[in-house]
Amino acid sequence: MSERARLGYLVALAAAIAGGGCNESPLEPIPVEPEAGLHGFEASLDSIRVHLRIPGLSAAVARGSDIEWARGFGMADVERGVQATDTTAFYLASVTKPIAAIVLMQLVEEGAFALDDPLRDFGVDLEADGVITVQHLLNHTSEGTPGTVFRYNGGRYARLGDVVAEATGTTFAHLLVERILAPLELRHTAPDVTILSAFYEAGLDRQAFLRNVAMPYELVDGRVVASGRLRHFSPAAGLVASASDVARISQALDAGRFLAPATQALMLSPTIEIHGPDKTYGLGWYVQWYEGVKLEWHYGLAIGHSSLLIRAPDLGLTFVALANTSRLTGAYDLRTADITVTDVGRLFVESYVRGDTPASP
Repeated sequence: MSERARLGYLVALAAAIAGGGCNESPLEPIPVEPEAGLHGFEASLDSIRVHLRIPGLSAAVARGSDIEWARGFGMADVERGVQATDTTAFYLASVTKPIAAIVLMQLVEEGAFALDDPLRDFGVDLEADGVITVQHLLNHTSEGTPGTVFRYNGGRYARLGDVVAEATGTTFAHLLVERILAPLELRHTAPDVTILSAFYEAGLDRQAFLRNVAMPYELVDGRVVASGRLRHFSPAAGLVASASDVARISQALDAGRFLAPATQALMLSPTIEIHGPDKTYGLGWYVQWYEGVKLEWHYGLAIGHSSLLIRAPDLGLTFVALANTSRLTGAYDLRTADITVTDVGRLFVESYVRGDTPASP
């Protein structure tokens, strides 16, 4: 493929991602019949990675207050021969959104702004057939008649950063580090390394951090080729993290370290139906019921990057999977708001939510 054709492909992929979908046809599901034990789970996860042509993947499972299991598969950097590990950092893409929602809901608790405040009060002017509020950005209902229809829009969600700046006089990056990353002492998590003003809020050595970030790749005409790093940071996308660090954020949420119970329940309760009452969106989180079990989740999708965060709060479980191509989530049609259409998501649900995969072999 010529460089011009490759760039054309990536531009088309970017347009599809921005619209909440992918220009590749969804794959036929891989039969997920996990073998007994952790070895079987690992083998199934790696076979899915190979099938999707993902160079490197890192995953973690948390149960209660423990990171029960975490490891890497494949290569974080093919050219340098660097293997993916449980501490390798990946771009989270839209898995930034649910983490950002925690900070935003803290500000709601503190009275910095209210969910029903009009965006125009913060100098944000977006087109709609009515008044757009903060909540309408948080639950992707800001288009058309606000509050009535779910239309996923990362660009509009990003404008919550403007709301934060106007309401608090500081940046979302500063508050994210101050309220989540620093208290949890997360050493493998920071805002996008290419956005220097945001990254340096984390107080980390940039070169050392960069060496630990997985390189991005894409599948073009059947070949895995190097892609470009993202250059963005906002409440919508741009956080870079390891799978274990994301799991620790989820554990801290369960432990009540971030939000009052009522505020947390509001964030993680349905606010708009997507495909019936079992497939909904809360505030920065998808909320789904699968065979009666509540799942709180989000996915990330961008050129060279994809991610999954799935919580089963009633079971005290969190699963995180991060990849250095778009294929982990981009190979599926997630407009259905059903995390089990992804093979990795379904593997976790079958192995841990419905099964009893142990912590050790």
